[in-house]
Amino acid sequence: MRGSWASAPIHRRLVDSLYVEAMLLADEARGYFDAVGRDERDALAALDRVAFSCESLKVTTRLMHIIAWLLTQRAVDSGEIPADEALRPSRRLGAAPETEARLLETMPVQAAAIVEASMHLYRRVARLDSALDEPVIAHSPARGMMDRLARAF
Repeated sequence: MRGSWASAPIHRRLVDSLYVEAMLLADEARGYFDAVGRDERDALAALDRVAFSCESLKVTTRLMHIIAWLLTQRAVDSGEIPADEALRPSRRLGAAPETEARLLETMPVQAAAIVEASMHLYRRVARLDSALDEPVIAHSPARGMMDRLARAF
């Protein structure tokens, strides 16, 4: 059986927490790249301006993949779609490009922080997505031991 971790009680709170984090980061990125970031971008050399613009697109791509994945998990949790539907490739976390560390060093501080935050969030969600492929242990040895101790006392 795959993907049953999603039925854990903590799953909904984790998904909701990550969703809020992703939406806040998306709002911060939009605000920065649409306003302050524009001025900072214009102060960069021509090639660095292109890299800056590419990085803003990468941030958007990462966040949209994350949000879509989290919305799928919410739909499964609420019963809108069956759990096996979330395992289809079209419902999984989409691929998102990484940003090279040396490129971050050339970017304005706030832009680099937003890029790093989006990569960190993407990696966290990617670990959850890959956990959907892990087999579920029907019985935990630790839980069995705790149950035996509870029965003994």
